[in-house]
Amino acid sequence: MPETIAKERVPFEPAADVLASTGRAVFALAMMALGAETLVCARYIFDSPPFGPGHKVIPVIPWLPAIPWLAYIFGAIWVVCGAGLLFKRTVRTAAMALGILLFVCAIILEVPKNMANIGSMSLRTGVFEPIALATLAWLLPGASATPSWLVRGSRYLLAVSFIVFGVDHLIALAPIGSLIPSWIPWHVFWIGFFGVGFIAAGLSIGFNFLQRWGAAGIGLMFAIWVFTLHLPRVLGLYGIPGAPHNPNEWSSLFIAVALWGGSWALARGEAR
Repeated sequence: MPETIAKERVPFEPAADVLASTGRAVFALAMMALGAETLVCARYIFDSPPFGPGHKVIPVIPWLPAIPWLAYIFGAIWVVCGAGLLFKRTVRTAAMALGILLFVCAIILEVPKNMANIGSMSLRTGVFEPIALATLAWLLPGASATPSWLVRGSRYLLAVSFIVFGVDHLIALAPIGSLIPSWIPWHVFWIGFFGVGFIAAGLSIGFNFLQRWGAAGIGLMFAIWVFTLHLPRVLGLYGIPGAPHNPNEWSSLFIAVALWGGSWALARGEAR
């Protein structure tokens, strides 16, 4: 019987390998794009000393304070680590460094803001987005190249992040539904559907049960959002004032791409 089950699983291996390798490349390119955006936006931060008030503010990448020199450093690190994820010899070092950087940003910079306003969904998202990206980075090299305690901890934190995203979707059906383009029907239904999908994927990853399906499904969901929501917004196709020139829109696009790629990379099925 076990031999039969093993044989039934074999046909899925090539597809899972393609999904995982594609996901790693997508995640790496998204990290490089976030770093490049940070470098571009750093020179436009005018609201911090010594510039004083009254200057035009162009926000830097999420999870960083509006300090130009710090943005330059972090942006450069993001680009280098993202490039390192593309090569087998450097993927482990780059993934560990990138995960630490994102996790530190979440804990030191985002958690205190959320604790001051614990009911804010946007601030809560600001905490769990970098945590989710950090855990995906740590899981990227595979279980054979990552300490078992870090694999388990990353899987649990990623599961909690997805569940939080799902619950937030369910408790804010109408507000989030307003973000869906008008050409897509049944806005509230889709927000509820995706909320349940988040929770299901989180449980799948957290309990290591059908993880390949959960990772592939949640990655597909982010991919759909990239092409139906985020990319059209930054291209100005939805007529949102200033969207093509808004760094927040570009950051949202790159974050969605990273969550898409990182989730697909988990489809290799090596979690412990």
